[in-house]
Amino acid sequence: MSVPVESIFLDRDSGRTLQQQLQKAISDAILAGRFVPGERMPSTRNLARHLGVARITVALAYTELVANDYLTARGRSGYYVSPSAPRLPSFEPAVQDSAEGPDWSRAIANSCSAPLAVYRPPDWRSYRFPFIYGQCDPKLFDHGNWRQCALQALGRTDIESLTTDYYERDDPVLVEFILRKILPRRGIVARPEQILLTMGAQNALWTAAQILLSSDRKAAMENPCYPGLRDILLKTRCDLVPVDVDGQGLPPEALPQGVDVVFTTASDQCPTNVTMPLARRKALLERAAREGFVIVEDDYEFEMSFLDAPSPALKSLDQTGRVIHVGSFSKSLFPGLRLGYIVAAEPFIRHARALRGTVLRHPPGHIQRTVAYFLSLGHFETQIARMNRRYRKRRAIMEQALQEQELEIVNRSALGGSSFWMRAPEGVDTSELARRLREEQVLIEPGEAFFSPEQGERRHFRLAYSSISSSRIPEGIERLARALRAAEVKRS
Repeated sequence: MSVPVESIFLDRDSGRTLQQQLQKAISDAILAGRFVPGERMPSTRNLARHLGVARITVALAYTELVANDYLTARGRSGYYVSPSAPRLPSFEPAVQDSAEGPDWSRAIANSCSAPLAVYRPPDWRSYRFPFIYGQCDPKLFDHGNWRQCALQALGRTDIESLTTDYYERDDPVLVEFILRKILPRRGIVARPEQILLTMGAQNALWTAAQILLSSDRKAAMENPCYPGLRDILLKTRCDLVPVDVDGQGLPPEALPQGVDVVFTTASDQCPTNVTMPLARRKALLERAAREGFVIVEDDYEFEMSFLDAPSPALKSLDQTGRVIHVGSFSKSLFPGLRLGYIVAAEPFIRHARALRGTVLRHPPGHIQRTVAYFLSLGHFETQIARMNRRYRKRRAIMEQALQEQELEIVNRSALGGSSFWMRAPEGVDTSELARRLREEQVLIEPGEAFFSPEQGERRHFRLAYSSISSSRIPEGIERLARALRAAEVKRS
C-alpha cells in the first residue's frame, strides 16, 4: 500500500518553516494511525510538486523523520513508514459520573482564586495603540545573538548544563556573571553563597513571603502596588498593612509599629514610577535596624534609567544584612524568560534554596547557560543601550502628546522607566474607560488593581510606551483624550 499524496497537506498559518510543517503533518498522521507501518510514502518529487515546495525541502523532512524512526529508507525503493514508528497509546476513555465526584467546595482546603489583575487582551498585538506594560517589543530584541547563545548552550561542551539535574544548585557560569556584571550596576557586592536564581521576580517574591511570613506576623506593602505581590501576601494570611506612597515613594514614618517585613519598590515605585530619595532610603534602613524588621526590595526596571543615573539600591546601603534584593531579566530581555534572582544574607538563601528545591528544583539549565553567554559576550549591555535609546524617544513623544491634550501625569519619573502613571478627571471610572477604548483600538491599564480593594480607587491608569511604536503614539493619545472628554460630558 502507498500513502496517497493528496493526504498530506501543510498548515501554512502555523508559523513554522515548510520543512517543520511537513515533518509535523507526517508524524501526526503516523501517531494517529492514518499512515501505518510498511506503507510507502510519496516520492520526494511527487510530494514537492503536490505541495508546491522545493524538492530539497521534502528530502530534508524525510531525512529528519528517518532519524527519528518515523520513516525508513529502502535504497532505490524509496521511503516507507517505519515498522517501529512511534504510536500513541490507545485507551478506552473512562466515563466520569459527576454525581459520584468529590464535592470540590469541601475538598479544596486553600482557595487559589484569581486575584484582581490588570486586564490585557491575549491578542493585544492586534490592537493599533497598545499602551500596555511589560511586554517585549520584538523590534528591540536582539534575536540573532540570543539564538547564537542558545545554540552555543546546546553544544557538546555545554551538554552537562543542559542535561544535569542541579538539585539545589545554580549554573556557576551565570552566577559568576551576575556577580561581575549585574550587581555592580546596583552598587551591590555579594558572594555566590548569597545568590539564588528564581523563575522570575514573582517566584522570588513568593519565596520571600513563604519564608518570612505566617498568620502571626505583620507585613507592610506600598499602596498602590504591584497586584501580584498583594495576592502573594494575602495567601500567607499575615496581618497585611497597606501604606500610602507619596511623591517620594514609601514614607518610613508611616510604617506601622511591630512590622516584621516591609516590601518596597524603592528605585522605581510600581506603578507610580517615583524614586525614593537617598535620605529616605537611609531612614528606612535605620528604622529597620532599630526595630528589627526585614526589607524586601523589588528592584524591577532599574536598567531603564535613561534620563538620569539610577539611585543606589537599598541593598547597596545595607550594613546589617536586613535587605533581601529581588532582580529580574524580564524587563531587560523578555518577560517569557521567567528568570530572576535573590541576593540576601546566607541564612536566608539557605532556606530559600531548600524551598526552591522542594517546589521546582531549579530554573532550566539551558536557559541559565544561554543567559550566561548573552551576558558574557556583551550582548546584554548592547540590548539595554538599544532599548534606552528607543524608550527615550518614545517617552518624549508621549509626554509631548499628553501635554498637548492636557492630560494629567501624576508623577514624572526622574529616571525614565517605560510608562506614565495617569489620573483621569473626577468621577471617571478608568475600568469603564478602558472597555470603551478597546473599541477604538486603544489599550490602557486601569489603576483599580493596583490599589487596596477597600479603597475603590478608579481614577488612575497606566500608559506604557514599551509595546507601541513612536509613530502611533500621538494618534493613540488623541483617541484617549477624546474618550476622556466624552466621559466627562456623560458624567455631567
